[in-house]
Amino acid sequence: MSTMRALSRITTPSARAAGFLKRLPRCCAAGDDRRQFESTSKAQQQALVELREYDLFPAQSAEYMQTTAAASQLIKKHSPLRIYSLPETGGQLHTATSFYYYAGGFDERNATRSRMAQDTEFQQFLAESRPCVQAQRSMLFVEAPLEGPTGLAQVPELQPGEDSILEIRRYKLKLGYDTVPKFLDLYGTGLPSKTTAQGTDPTTSLVTLLYSEVGRLNEVIEIWRHGDGTKAMERSRVAARGAQEWRSAIASITDLAIEFTSTIHKSAPFSPIK
Repeated sequence: MSTMRALSRITTPSARAAGFLKRLPRCCAAGDDRRQFESTSKAQQQALVELREYDLFPAQSAEYMQTTAAASQLIKKHSPLRIYSLPETGGQLHTATSFYYYAGGFDERNATRSRMAQDTEFQQFLAESRPCVQAQRSMLFVEAPLEGPTGLAQVPELQPGEDSILEIRRYKLKLGYDTVPKFLDLYGTGLPSKTTAQGTDPTTSLVTLLYSEVGRLNEVIEIWRHGDGTKAMERSRVAARGAQEWRSAIASITDLAIEFTSTIHKSAPFSPIK
């Protein structure tokens, strides 16, 4: 049984009543360049989010980011880039982190990477940047069927701020077909009380909630943006402690989780989401 099939079995009344579970979209974006994906199978049509992480040599981190910034328009020409960032604290540093949204799923990703391989200018960028990289990782995720997050299908309009940060929270869950659906049910039930809690900073917003499809399975990532930086993050965290439904949801989620990390990232100047 796949994770997607297990998700279809979520029937908790409280979550449905709250309106925070929705059907996953049958994606294929409009436009002539996307029509080739319309005849693919349902599994291939499922939109995917790719997370790519490049561990950089610390002494060459700045050089890598400069090279990537110079090639950023080329990168955006070929790929549906949504976030490009570096961690500030909370884990390993000097890890170039990027998220890409493929509305056409595996077929679109495969076609995109094929175009990149044939583009001599892009290959030149890789030749210049690779000496700065120690290791590369790639995982594929699906956006959770929740109402509330702005999502990555389009670049969202976000509240302006003085020093915006991204808070990337990662859950490693226990093995099991039903673990991710249970997590999403609990999360969706508690989320409204968190986002509407009195004292929440107005520049705080949930960008997306993702669960893994290829790579380390049963991993969930939530990405929060705080427009006014760590001050906004702290204000929103304090407010969430008074949200009883959220506290109850997290208490139950604790039983599903093996590990949890929270990392603060700063978006690169060329990142569509900052």
